[in-house]
Amino acid sequence: MPNPKRRHSHSRKGKRRSHDHLTLPSFSLCPNCGSPKLPHRACPECGYYKGRQVIEGQEQ
Repeated sequence: MPNPKRRHSHSRKGKRRSHDHLTLPSFSLCPNCGSPKLPHRACPECGYYKGRQVIEGQEQ
């Protein structure tokens, strides 16, 4: 099996790893209660999704 002839430099390793960072999740505001929530998920505060209650939460 072939092996690398020389060691890769620090800059080459850094260029390869430049996209391996963590990203913050995007938040959207719940139209029912206004608290931040993940998009395409039910609101953990009030339990509403797309205008109707789908999980048990605090009623307004």
